[in-house]
Amino acid sequence: MMRTVIVLPTYNERENVDAFLRKVRGTVEDAEILVVDDNSPDGTGAVAEVVAGELGNITVLHRVDKEGLGSAYRAGFAAVLDQDYDVIVSMDSDFSHDPAAIPGMRSLISDGADVVIGSRYTTGGGVIDWPVHRQLLSKWGNRYTRSVLGVRPFDCTSGFRAYRSEALRTIKPESTSAEGYAFLTELVRRAGRNGLQVVETPIVFRDRTRGSSKMSGRIIAESMWLVTRWGISDRLRRNG
Repeated sequence: MMRTVIVLPTYNERENVDAFLRKVRGTVEDAEILVVDDNSPDGTGAVAEVVAGELGNITVLHRVDKEGLGSAYRAGFAAVLDQDYDVIVSMDSDFSHDPAAIPGMRSLISDGADVVIGSRYTTGGGVIDWPVHRQLLSKWGNRYTRSVLGVRPFDCTSGFRAYRSEALRTIKPESTSAEGYAFLTELVRRAGRNGLQVVETPIVFRDRTRGSSKMSGRIIAESMWLVTRWGISDRLRRNG
């Protein structure tokens, strides 16, 4: 059995975090969980502490400010990479990602994959309950990313992933700079540049039913700008 930790960034997820932690524990009983809370005004961190006290093997990392998805993952990954885990899983805590997919993702790591992406856009994957404009924006953004960066995954912005711990150390997430969903793309780009085996497994993404989305125009703009900048940089490096 591979020692596994699940990293959950949270911000204002009080309506979801209690039930979600219980669902994760019920699905993958052996996994440890690290909640990375950005000082949620709604008390998400306090709720997570109560559940942690009841279920055990759950740690809550309380951060001082809301600094973004990339920053939260950098803090969470830094905390777990110093420990003896075999697999590090990242996912959302709003029930858009089904913990039932985790055992299959771990099996793919066991079979040799370095990174497993829970993909909405590979064969068998899909999205439920998202507005049409969100679906179109996500699909277009991922196609643009694949074209500009020359990466292979169809879903570069999925946050539902499993990493072999050695592979994540190779990627060096602590030296990334992107926030928002661009952070997820930055990791895919680095994985490709380091020759890591990235595998996609289909998932069905379900839109949240409680709480509010953290997506914003600023996050979308950052992602498109950074992908374009990285693409230009990669081409100059190859041609140089």
